[in-house]
Amino acid sequence: MGTYRASPLCHITRPDPRFPASDRHTDRVLDTADALTRLRTTGAVAVAPVSKWIRRVAPVWRRVEEIVDLNHVGLVVATLFFAWSVTPSLVPRDWLFQGLVSGVNAALGYGVGCVLLWLFRKWIRPRLKIGTPPMWVRDAVKTAVVLTCVLVAAYMLVLSASWQREIFALMSMQGTDTSAYLRTGGLSFLVGALVVAAYRTLRTIVRYLARLLSHWVRVPPRFAPTLGALLLALLVITLFNGVATQAFFAVANSAFSVRNDELAPFATQPVLPERSGSPESLAEWETLGSEGRWFVSHGPDPLLISSITGQPAKEPIRVYVGLESASGDITEEELAVAELERTGAFDRKVLVIVTTTGTGWVNSMSVAAIEYMYGGDTAILASQYSYLPSVLSFLADRQKVAVAGKKMFDAVYDRWSQRPVDQRPKLLVYGESLGSQGSEAAFDGLADLRSKVDGALWVGPPNSNRLWEQFVSRRDPGTREVEPIYADGLVVRFAADAEDLSKPSPDWRHPRIVYLQHASDPIVWWSSDLAFSQPDWLSEPRGSDVSSQMRWWPFVTFWQVAADLTNAQGVRDGHGHRYGSLVLDGWEAIAAPQDWTPELREKIRVQIELAEDFERVVK
Repeated sequence: MGTYRASPLCHITRPDPRFPASDRHTDRVLDTADALTRLRTTGAVAVAPVSKWIRRVAPVWRRVEEIVDLNHVGLVVATLFFAWSVTPSLVPRDWLFQGLVSGVNAALGYGVGCVLLWLFRKWIRPRLKIGTPPMWVRDAVKTAVVLTCVLVAAYMLVLSASWQREIFALMSMQGTDTSAYLRTGGLSFLVGALVVAAYRTLRTIVRYLARLLSHWVRVPPRFAPTLGALLLALLVITLFNGVATQAFFAVANSAFSVRNDELAPFATQPVLPERSGSPESLAEWETLGSEGRWFVSHGPDPLLISSITGQPAKEPIRVYVGLESASGDITEEELAVAELERTGAFDRKVLVIVTTTGTGWVNSMSVAAIEYMYGGDTAILASQYSYLPSVLSFLADRQKVAVAGKKMFDAVYDRWSQRPVDQRPKLLVYGESLGSQGSEAAFDGLADLRSKVDGALWVGPPNSNRLWEQFVSRRDPGTREVEPIYADGLVVRFAADAEDLSKPSPDWRHPRIVYLQHASDPIVWWSSDLAFSQPDWLSEPRGSDVSSQMRWWPFVTFWQVAADLTNAQGVRDGHGHRYGSLVLDGWEAIAAPQDWTPELREKIRVQIELAEDFERVVK
C-alpha cells in the first residue's frame, strides 16, 4: 500500500503508489477518510462551494503572508486603534491630516496585537488542551479576519466623515464629503506600513545583536534575543534621554536659527527712535530675529491712529530684544530696561510686557489693539527666548520661557516701581499660548499678581499653567470647566467671547485678570491626565463648538487631543487656538480708557482685522 500526500484543502491524504507506508500511517489515513465520509453523509456537503472558494483563495493568502509576514491578531488590534483614531476630537481634520494620524495609531495597535499574540503563545496556549485546527479552518478564519477588518475600517471612515462634517459645521467651515474622506484609509495603510517596516528593521538589529552575543559572549541562545532587545532598548533610551535629545534640539536650534536670520517680506528697518532696531536703538536691527524685525517695522502710526480715533495720536513705542541683541556683560533684561529708558516708555500712559511664543512671535492684533485704544500713548516690550517654533518650544523650552518671563518682568518692575506712583504708566502683562505660561511664572499667586500689575490678559493658556490650574480647579460649584467662574468673578474671569466678560455680575474689581479660552482649543485642554481619567470638560455639558459625539476613552482621548495640538490653528477665528479680535474685548475689559465708546471699539476691530488679513498674505 502506498503512502499519502497532503491535500491543500484540509490535510486529508491520498495514496501515492511510489512510496511504501506503515500500517499505523495507513490506519490514520483510513480514519480520516472515514471521518470525511461521515461528514458528507450528515450534510456537510453543503459547504462544498465555500470549500472550493477557500481552496482557490487560500494559496493567495499564504503567499501574501509569506511576503508581508502578516500577524492577524495584530491586524485586529490595528483596526481597533484605527477606529478609535477617526472618532471625533476637538478640531476638524481633513483627510490628509487624519490619514497621517490614523496610520501611526494603526501601527501602534499592530504592535500591541503582536505582543498579545506572543504572550498567548508563550504562557496560555501550552496550558490549553486543544488541538491545532485543520489548515482550511485557519485559512477561512484568516480570510474572514482580513475582510472584516477592511469592512470595519471602511464603515468607520464613513462615520468619521459624518462626524467631521458636524465639527466643521459647528465652526462655520466647509466640510469634506464622504468619498474624499475615504482616501484616509489608503494613506493610513501606507503610513502604518512604513512604521511597521521601521519596527521590523529594529527587530532585525535585535536578532543580529543576539547572534553576536551568542557567538562572541557565549550567551545561551535561549536568552540572547532578550538580552539583545534589552541592550537596544537601553541604547535607545539613553540616546533619547541624553545625547539624542540634546543633539536633536541642538540641530533644531541651529536649523531654526538660520530661519531666524531671514528677513520677512515688507519688514524694513525703522528710522524712528521709538522703535528697537532703529539707528538710535541699543538693540541692533540684525540681532532682532525674523519675528522681532517684523514686530518693530509694522504697526499703526500716529496718522493712521488719528484717522480711526479722530483724536491726535503719538508714535507708539515698540521695544524688542532678540536672542543675539545682548552682548558682553549686559543681559537681555538690562538691555530691555535700557531701551525702555531710551525711548521714554516709562512716561507713557500704558506699558505692556509681552511674553512671546516660540520663535519670538507677537500677536500683532493684540498689540495694535492697545495702541489704538490709547491713541499711541503706549509702550510695548517683547523679547525672544528661543529659536524653536511653539510646538518644539513646548517640549524643550517650558522651563526656559518661565525663567525668561520672570527675569524680564522683575527687571522692568524694579525700574517701574522706582518712579512716583502718580508718574507711572499702567503696567499690563500679556501672554499667548506658551507665552502665557512664561508670563504667569513671574508671580507667586493671585495676591502677588494683583499687587504688582494693573491688569493681565492671557490667551489660550496651556493646561499646565500653574495659576490657571489653581483658578479652574477651585472654581465656584456648579460652574463648568470650559466656562469657570472663580470667586464670583470679582477679580479673575474666563471668556470664550465678549459676552462672557460681563458674567457673572457687573461687580469686577481692579486690577482685573482675563483668560481667553475656547472649549475647542486643544492647547488649553491637552494634559497627560487625559490618558487615565475623564476630564470635567467632557463629562459636563460641553462647549458649543465641541462635537456631541466626542467621548472619553483611556489613552485614546489623550492621543486624539495630542494630535489636535498640531492643527489647533487650522480653524476659523473664534474656535480652536484662533482668538482673533477677541483680544480687543479683553483689553477693553481690563483697561479701557476714559473716553472709550462701543463705536470706537468696532472701528478699531475692523482696522486690526484688516491688518491681520494683510499679514497672513504677505508673511
